Amino acid sequence: MFNTKKRSQGSIASLVILLLSLGVALLLVLNRQYVIDQISVWQYKPSSEVASIVERAGLNDNGKFVFYTAHPSIEDAVSFNQKCGRKENSTAILGCYNGQDIYIYNVTDARLDGIREVTAAHEMLHAAYARLNDSEKKHITALLMDEYEKLKGDKDFGMRMAFYDRTEPGERDNELHSIIGTEVSSISNELEVYYKKYFIDRSKVVALHEKYATIFNELQKRGEEISSQLTELGQTIERQSSQYNADVAQLNRDITSFNAEANDGKFTSDAAFQATRAALVARANALEVARQQINDAIGRFNELRDELTAVASESEALNKSLDSSLAPAPSL
Repeated sequence: MFNTKKRSQGSIASLVILLLSLGVALLLVLNRQYVIDQISVWQYKPSSEVASIVERAGLNDNGKFVFYTAHPSIEDAVSFNQKCGRKENSTAILGCYNGQDIYIYNVTDARLDGIREVTAAHEMLHAAYARLNDSEKKHITALLMDEYEKLKGDKDFGMRMAFYDRTEPGERDNELHSIIGTEVSSISNELEVYYKKYFIDRSKVVALHEKYATIFNELQKRGEEISSQLTELGQTIERQSSQYNADVAQLNRDITSFNAEANDGKFTSDAAFQATRAALVARANALEVARQQINDAIGRFNELRDELTAVASESEALNKSLDSSLAPAPSL
């Protein structure tokens, strides 16, 4: 006789295994991206520098997970240029996400401390945006556009977004997602809650951005102030010099006339002679004071010009430290 009980138990076991297999298969289909990401993270071993970036940028476990799925690496100039193509020669880029990997340019200038962390978080948010479904993107984009309306009046922000429109058409929302998430301190509560998916404390990365951005802003502001002072002072010097030269020429003519009248005996009294002479001497003294004032102004103009040169030099040095195209010459 057949053992129907064992056959029944075997059928049930097979059915359970089949259902489990189908369940696992269904989970793999529904969570395909997560499975791929998890395998990618398992295969990645971050360097100590990359691990430090995660902590300083304030990423939470999910933010770190998304970041590590792209196998981020910090690259020197030559390697970075090979992996991150530049769209416009006039604008340096500091990082890129190519849909699979994240590359960060190794900015070493101590004055720009934090710029690698902000760049890393910016690129991580690109990877995060790529993983949003259409419904999520639509909702988040609406929140981002509310913030965009508040920011678009800023000249520098407008120029930056125009750059992205030229070099990455159709990616405005994606760029806003990264820029606002890493650089804008005050945003809506709902958007702030959204970014908590990736940051323990988003204010940490924003503070790092503000720290180095302040250096550039202060240099720009000081440069503009000095340029304005130079323009105004230069105009004053030109106006005063013109007046001084005209007054000197007139005084010379008056002195010549005075000497001629004295030689011709046209002064009716010594008192008249002395009074006229004293007036000419006073004018000469006043012109000497004016000449000294003009020279002092010229001295101040030269000081401001030297200061502007120093500001421009510092600004240029900072910009060069960001420009991966200026790779150091190879040594022999």
